[in-house]
Amino acid sequence: MNPEKDFAPLTPNIVRALNDKLYEKRKVAALEIEKLVREFVAQNNTVQIKHVIQTLSQEFALSQHPHSRKGGLIGLAACSIALGKDSGLYLKELIEPVLTCFNDADSRLRYYACEALYNIVKVARGAVLPHFNVLFDGLSKLAADPDPNVKSGSELLDRLLKDIVTESNKFDLVGFIPLLRERIYSNNQYARQFIISWILVLESVPDINLLDYLPEILDGLFQILGDNGKEIRKMCEVVLGEFLKETKKNPSSVKFAEMANILVIHCQTTDDLIQLTAMCWLREFIQLAGRVMLPYSSGILTAVLPCLAYDDRKRNIKEVANVCNQSLMKLVTPEDDEPNEPRPVVQKQAGPNPEDCTAKQEGAASGGPDGSCDSSFSNGLSVFTPASTERAPVTLHLDGIVQVLNCHLSDTAIGMMTRIAVLKWLYHLYIKTPRKMSRHTDSLFPVLLQTLSDESDEVILKDLEVLAEIASSPAGQTDDPGPLDGPDLRVSHSELQAPTPGRAGQLNTPGTKSLECSPSTPTMNSYFYKFMINLLKRFSSERKLLEVRGAFIIRQLCLLLHAESIFHSMADILLREEDLTFASTMVHTLNTILLTSTELFQLRNQLKDLKTPESRNLFCCLYRSWCHNPVTTVSLCFLTQNYRHAYDLIQKFGDLEVTVDFLTEVDKLVQLIECPIFTYLRLQLLDVKSNPYLIKALYGLLMLLPQSSAFQLLSHRLQCVPNPELLQTEDGQKAAPKAQKADPPSIDYAELLQHFERVQKQHLEVRHQRSGRGGPLDRRGVL
Repeated sequence: MNPEKDFAPLTPNIVRALNDKLYEKRKVAALEIEKLVREFVAQNNTVQIKHVIQTLSQEFALSQHPHSRKGGLIGLAACSIALGKDSGLYLKELIEPVLTCFNDADSRLRYYACEALYNIVKVARGAVLPHFNVLFDGLSKLAADPDPNVKSGSELLDRLLKDIVTESNKFDLVGFIPLLRERIYSNNQYARQFIISWILVLESVPDINLLDYLPEILDGLFQILGDNGKEIRKMCEVVLGEFLKETKKNPSSVKFAEMANILVIHCQTTDDLIQLTAMCWLREFIQLAGRVMLPYSSGILTAVLPCLAYDDRKRNIKEVANVCNQSLMKLVTPEDDEPNEPRPVVQKQAGPNPEDCTAKQEGAASGGPDGSCDSSFSNGLSVFTPASTERAPVTLHLDGIVQVLNCHLSDTAIGMMTRIAVLKWLYHLYIKTPRKMSRHTDSLFPVLLQTLSDESDEVILKDLEVLAEIASSPAGQTDDPGPLDGPDLRVSHSELQAPTPGRAGQLNTPGTKSLECSPSTPTMNSYFYKFMINLLKRFSSERKLLEVRGAFIIRQLCLLLHAESIFHSMADILLREEDLTFASTMVHTLNTILLTSTELFQLRNQLKDLKTPESRNLFCCLYRSWCHNPVTTVSLCFLTQNYRHAYDLIQKFGDLEVTVDFLTEVDKLVQLIECPIFTYLRLQLLDVKSNPYLIKALYGLLMLLPQSSAFQLLSHRLQCVPNPELLQTEDGQKAAPKAQKADPPSIDYAELLQHFERVQKQHLEVRHQRSGRGGPLDRRGVL
């Protein structure tokens, strides 16, 4: 610094002392400056005051010489002290050079800058608030200063500034938010701590409503929550907790829609604390905002569904995610479906018509796809309480939701509980919004069929519930309920028609209404027959699925849908099956289910007497497919008490190629005869005169069997038949019993027998073409 330069009104002694390396001399100079400025204030000499401040700023505080800069800082602080309440008029000139020194390489000088600014702010108090942003910016840098003395000085200044903000009601929050949003993304540990401390202070001030600006800083808060420092994470937890409390207290002022995507993103992080906190926020948002969250359903499900498969190590996250999932699901109501359009000849089994509860609010709001995570909510946040969400003007778009559900269900690596939750969602959507969901059935159908191969029984049960709902939903009705896949499998025989709506029990009655013949039959749609076709295709391509889960799947379907329709349609489809081996295996499986499952009790009773046209129709349909397996055909005749025809069939067995597999099935049939299901048959053995063909059929089975345990079992049973001599019949018709049941007039047993012979001839030809497979008994030995 040039010692000959004129620094008036500063005296040469003052200038020399300000440039001295000793702090005590600089302090003496500061006292002289303070005295000098007080005189100017008393004289109201603003020109000289500005000149002094400018000289200290330009010639000293911003000097290249470190001692001069130190002198300039202490001199500016002295000016502020001398100005007192008038310092507010010169704050810009006082503060700017001090803040510049915050960036000095010398840590001692940065400390003196903190000390100087502390004195300036202490004097000005509330007058510094218009300059708050620059002060905050400077302090945020010093908060991360490596020198402990500088950091300590900045903390003193920080506390002073916080006191001033707390006491004042003139804080410019709108102007401060952009700076806060920028600084909140700092990665420095101390800077983050500084930011969090200020948010806590601002949140505690009654006149400052930081909740209005929460969308601006929420993402940054979750970033800080992932800090490695435990203390910072704890502070951030406290801040987020306070904001959540305010959100619960004042939901009407919360911008839920603007923060939904932020929470969705952080719910998918790998940090457990962030994920749990974000999930808790999301839970509260769904419960408080209600239907306002529906446009973000696809994003929420993307975040929530994987958490449902967490193990006990993340049990807390899993539990909160489950609540989110359930709460979101409850927001979807029948009012979200499209208005119903009248369809010809469509009836519901019972209950109110679904269009009665369709909301008129939707109008023509079934437009293009939406509902993805980036959907914006433009309809104001006027209603948030669950009690009033029914009137929230929010349209549910399913495209994004279904896409997420389809993606999760297709992912084989996803957890079991997630897959179950996905299927529950699909079932819920088909129940609440069947018309909207009907547009997505084609894309979901293959995935739902694939899910039948899942390892979990519970997943398969839920999957079957969804498929059954698709197959019986009125929304899937069409004018032509025939099959949608493959060739037309219906034929001219009325008894072989597919069990489409109204056909399950018809017998040449084209004028009959759809449900008159079988009033307990639920309404089926075009997807029912398609489902049956594809299910059998899947069993054919995955024999292990048929072996392990086939019976389980069919039994559950019989509970969910109409057992008669299922057996009728499957028998009709199998009648045209080209793979005869599969047809035989499938018929055997269906027959076992029919004879042994408790779910088929009503259907067995229907077939037992063949008293109605519907039961005879079903018998004929089953019989033609059952012919793929000779032994199951006989068991069907036993079930329906067609003993004479059973005897005729067994007579034909002599023309068949008797294999070990064949005899094994005969063995199983003998075991079945001893089961409770055939109690009525065994009791009929007491009436020898009325049931001669039953006894002859059983003897026919006995003659087919080798000397095995089954042979002994059946032989012992027949030995219990009273009066064996009465078994002799001269002509069959001549010895017809008085109580013998007359053959139902609509069944042509001769034609059925011919059909049996044709089918068995086809099987024989196939076996001959496959050399070395399933040879006759004389080449393979006895059982």
